[in-house]
Amino acid sequence: MKRALITGGARGLGAATASRLRADGVEVITVDLAGDVDEILDITDEQAVTALASRVGAVDILINSAGIVGPNMPLVETTAPDWRTTLEVNVLGTVGMMRAFVPGMVERGWGRVVNFASMAGKDGNPNLAAYSASKAAVIALTKSAGKELATTGVLVNAIAPAVIATPMNDSTAPEVLAHITSLIPMKRVGEASEVAELVVWLASEKVSFSTGAVYDISGGRATY
Repeated sequence: MKRALITGGARGLGAATASRLRADGVEVITVDLAGDVDEILDITDEQAVTALASRVGAVDILINSAGIVGPNMPLVETTAPDWRTTLEVNVLGTVGMMRAFVPGMVERGWGRVVNFASMAGKDGNPNLAAYSASKAAVIALTKSAGKELATTGVLVNAIAPAVIATPMNDSTAPEVLAHITSLIPMKRVGEASEVAELVVWLASEKVSFSTGAVYDISGGRATY
């Protein structure tokens, strides 16, 4: 039986992915700051992440779903602390989890890492500069790690969703949501279950010749 660890597993895309993996018989460990999860953890706390890795042991699949939207305002109104918080969660949190769990995957010769980026990381969303920049960093991180690990049996890929109906987007201003939804040719937001299907495929043995790639799930918004 494969073992998976999912950050941001309490709700939204992380919870949907956990449910879908369990339906396939995968043992899933969910991690989040709070909520009904297996492990309560701040992914920006390096010592806590190291302790988690020692406690739960080896995993075959790492899903980095945890993230925050960050400041929702014009770039010139943002502050350095706004940026640091967003980058620490969305980028350094992902890095920390990979540093903790990827070595074990390499040692065993098989692993799947799926990082959650965003269409904002490709296009940039107005009034979400810190979020957009952080997700661009996740895309570059994924490409770099995918190349580093290409001969190890560990595949590292990312997904770039357009706006999805999740609790995280509840805090986004209505005008911002309206703008980014208007960019989707299907003229609707995505569903968490739709994203989970893509993530589960990327975490499976069915994917064998793709790494360092970014998979769009955007209702037609992305064509590159």
